[in-house]
Amino acid sequence: MRVICPNCLSINNVPKKDSYLKANCGKCKESLLDNKPINLSDANFDEIIVNSEIPVIVDFWAPWCGPCKMFAPIFTEVAKKYPLKAVFAKVNTEAEQTLGGKYNIKSIPTLIIYKNGVEVKRISGALDPLRLSNLVNEFI
Repeated sequence: MRVICPNCLSINNVPKKDSYLKANCGKCKESLLDNKPINLSDANFDEIIVNSEIPVIVDFWAPWCGPCKMFAPIFTEVAKKYPLKAVFAKVNTEAEQTLGGKYNIKSIPTLIIYKNGVEVKRISGALDPLRLSNLVNEFI
């Protein structure tokens, strides 16, 4: 399966397994198991969404948004539970206004889940860790 390295954003082919003891990026050699949110921009958004064979959970947020600030550590913690199962990504709608407009983001935080390059679910508002985990589990 194709997965995106959260460190250098290169595409890696990894055999699909239930669990992994070790998986390193072929380019930067960092661990692919260290799952952390990727910052997306207009320049890399489509490439990440299209080239990931695992679900991509995108958090559209802004630095001035109180609920976004409260949700950020939850998003980061839950991401750690899904190495090679889901990609977690963030779009700063303040810096990337084109993406906010293109994807019709009306309120923040908004989560969009993409699977096979297609939007499959959208939720507005911050989630607690259990609700976020349950949402991710729907699509892996």
